[in-house]
Amino acid sequence: MQRILITSGPTRQYLDPVRYLSNASSGRMGAALAQAALARGHEVTVVSGPVSILYPAACRIIPVVTTDDLMQTCLEEFPRCDGVIGAAAPCDYQPLSVEPTKMVKNGQPRLVQLIETEDVIATLGRQKQHQWVVGFALETDDHHFRAITKLEKKCCDLIVLNEPSAMDSLQNSVEILGPQGEILAKSTGPKELVANRILQVIQERFIDSRTSQTDREHSLRSASREGS
Repeated sequence: MQRILITSGPTRQYLDPVRYLSNASSGRMGAALAQAALARGHEVTVVSGPVSILYPAACRIIPVVTTDDLMQTCLEEFPRCDGVIGAAAPCDYQPLSVEPTKMVKNGQPRLVQLIETEDVIATLGRQKQHQWVVGFALETDDHHFRAITKLEKKCCDLIVLNEPSAMDSLQNSVEILGPQGEILAKSTGPKELVANRILQVIQERFIDSRTSQTDREHSLRSASREGS
């Protein structure tokens, strides 16, 4: 059993008290990944932005709103986890300043200055010790190049490449890329099916392989003691 952290859903960056920047992420992929991890006997914590879906009851759910909320929560939770799956779609930009009152229409164009938010998965990737890190890359062009670039910049062990059609959809089509950018697996279909394939790759590469290594080390130590 491993403790797995999953980020899910969108984040919101407010422009004023009622308006915000966000995206169409539904959280369905995160929910499907959580269910797949639970089915394999793992302990799951989901850090989720605002969504209307329900996560599996057996998960520990931590709701957040902004990308900064997501960052701070993940920094607190990650040291206690064995791995993270970054399925959330956090806002990459936030307004330079937030209006304290509702903006009123005046018939004139309004200029909004945006600055980049911090990258949550890249931050966790740089801080990992024993943990594994799996990121998601949603791309519209130069798919593999951009995904591999993200894999390297975010210090991921795997990255899941998908497209905008996955947003707020019941279906997904992904390629799972390894550390050298090699395609380890592909999966297309309902998000539950895709999530199971992703967890299968994670299980084989990071969990079963480490368990086997630990068993071999125990066997060698036992044999050494018996020989002495």
